[in-house]
Amino acid sequence: MEKRLNRTDYVFAVTFIFMLVVALGAFFYGLQLGQQRASAKYEELLVKQTEQNGGFAAYHQQYLVSFYHTIYQPYREFHKAWFDKLDQLQSNRASDASLLLKELAKQSQAVYNDLQQKSTPASSPLLQEAHKDYMKSLKLFSEALPGFASRANAMPSGELIAQLQSDAYLTEARNFAMKAENEYYSSIIKWAQTSAPPFKEVDVTKPISVQEWGTLTLNMKNAYITSMLLAGKRYQAFTPQDLSGRIDDMIAAGQAKKMNLSDIGAVADMLIATDAVREGDFLRVKGKLYANETLPQLPFFTN
Repeated sequence: MEKRLNRTDYVFAVTFIFMLVVALGAFFYGLQLGQQRASAKYEELLVKQTEQNGGFAAYHQQYLVSFYHTIYQPYREFHKAWFDKLDQLQSNRASDASLLLKELAKQSQAVYNDLQQKSTPASSPLLQEAHKDYMKSLKLFSEALPGFASRANAMPSGELIAQLQSDAYLTEARNFAMKAENEYYSSIIKWAQTSAPPFKEVDVTKPISVQEWGTLTLNMKNAYITSMLLAGKRYQAFTPQDLSGRIDDMIAAGQAKKMNLSDIGAVADMLIATDAVREGDFLRVKGKLYANETLPQLPFFTN
């Protein structure tokens, strides 16, 4: 006759099965964790190797997007306020010019304080330089504007604007902003070199013909525009892609040919001189001209 299992035997059996399940679970969890760590380590080494070989991994899209939200966009808010308030002065819509300039000085200092708390990847020197240059720009704006605010109401708006445009500190503030913009768009070129090969580069310091311009990607065109604006000390309300879009639209419509404009610099000069470029022009022609372009997922290319 078989011996029946007592309660102790049942407890022992259940405990044994439970321990076996736990041991198996721990084994497979450890195996998975080890694989994940090995994979992460491999990816880290791969990124480092890529950076050493070409330096392009340092400009991953994630870094570009992060810079946009933490550095570029806050500066652009001040940038927009600057041009909005200049427009108020030029059109004599500012009842208190002194207060207007005080507000600009306060905003530039606030954005400077905000950017001072932010950081950029050490592996992305162009983004680091852009960060520093935007801060230098804001600091100069915040230091120079209060001096004008104290005497703004005592002079005609035309004279005030002329002094704002010619002041050495404000000129340097604008130059640092354009330099930072050029560095940011140069970072986009670094991204494009690995994301959209083969990638054709041009010497941004040399004139370029309309014909050669047509062979470039939008990313390269924008980088060329930022360099051109920086060299010409043209601090503008619009973005580089707005000017690129207007140039391409003008070429596509045959207007550049009719006006006998064969150099991109001449086309840009004409558009800027006639105030024919507006913020948002790029988005208006994006679907028509740039449907097949490979662009980083940055808000100023999508919104």
